[in-house]
Amino acid sequence: MAYSITSECINCGACEPECPNEAIREGSDSYVVDSARCTECVGFNDTVACAAVCPTDACAADPAHKETEAQLIARAVALHPEKADLKAQAASGQFPSHLRH
Repeated sequence: MAYSITSECINCGACEPECPNEAIREGSDSYVVDSARCTECVGFNDTVACAAVCPTDACAADPAHKETEAQLIARAVALHPEKADLKAQAASGQFPSHLRH
């Protein structure tokens, strides 16, 4: 499922540069996640990068956007057509994913 940023956000911006999909942007009161771009870092990291760096635990799974690992890696490949290595990893099933822990 995509992640979202809760009201615990202190607007520090630590999460934004960590997102490999540029899914996080500054909103009016806090940072927000574009669920259409969020892949939970599947294909890029073994952890959800925004959650790993958030000092207030404001980055959390969004139950309104439940998705499978297959859906997340497909989105990552679609968002990054220039990354041949990502496409090859996805095809082989050998890609980083926090969902395998």
